[in-house]
Amino acid sequence: MSTPDTEAAVMSAVPDIHRRRRPITGSLLVGGLIVTVVVVMALLSFVWTPHDPTLVNPSVRLQKPSLDYWMGTDKFGRDVFSQILMGSRTTLFVGFVAVGVAAVVGVPLGIVAAMAPGWFGELLMRGNDLLLAFPALLLAIMFAAVYGASTLVAMVAIGIASIPHYARLIRGGALQVMKTEYVTAARAAGRGPFSIGLRHVLPNVSSLVIVQASVGFAIAVLAEAALSFLGFGTPPPTPSWGRMLQESQEMLSIAPRLAVFPGIAIAVAVLGFNLLGDGLRDRFDPKLEDRR
Repeated sequence: MSTPDTEAAVMSAVPDIHRRRRPITGSLLVGGLIVTVVVVMALLSFVWTPHDPTLVNPSVRLQKPSLDYWMGTDKFGRDVFSQILMGSRTTLFVGFVAVGVAAVVGVPLGIVAAMAPGWFGELLMRGNDLLLAFPALLLAIMFAAVYGASTLVAMVAIGIASIPHYARLIRGGALQVMKTEYVTAARAAGRGPFSIGLRHVLPNVSSLVIVQASVGFAIAVLAEAALSFLGFGTPPPTPSWGRMLQESQEMLSIAPRLAVFPGIAIAVAVLGFNLLGDGLRDRFDPKLEDRR
């Protein structure tokens, strides 16, 4: 039975998460700028592209960059810049699906494993470790073989393969939170495990989720590019940076720019999400302050 005194003790013991935040770093600024550019490109592709990115026009195939075709055309006569724009939409879709699947399952699993009795928590984590035995790309190829190659199928597989990383990370953070005084005060106030997990544990591991999600975006972008390159990712005619790389292989000696432009797009997007993750970690992780 909780009393006003114990309730007040709980609220006073809860740490102010905002105090942990430090000044914005260069990594956060640069990463945020790059990610913003990718988002703007994706949104722009919904309303405007210089040309139809799926239109095959043999009469203008392998055109060099010009005022009409800013990045030239590919071997099918499609505008490369328009494909890059629409490919950014695929990139964001890939990240949201993969990160969403991993976070929605992995975060609650990690919190439950931290709050459950010892044997049950260990059982959950051992089952979680079994999933680590399946490489993400292999799992995605298996899903593509069963359900057919598509962006959604590939990214659900990547998300499932990423669940153990979220669960282990969140469990570690949740175990530290469970040892704090304000959780002890919450128990003394008569709050149940669900209330403690939702009101105290989850808010204090949210920074870990944000950092892991930004890094997960970068991993998902690379995974989709690799799967599309192998023919198990985004099927034609939907533009994809990975498939653009695959289609440019036979043209490397004639038009190397067909591989350069999507390659740069992939590298810059991955760099942006990684820098964003590093910047968010520097801003939210309280442990880094003690090391400096």
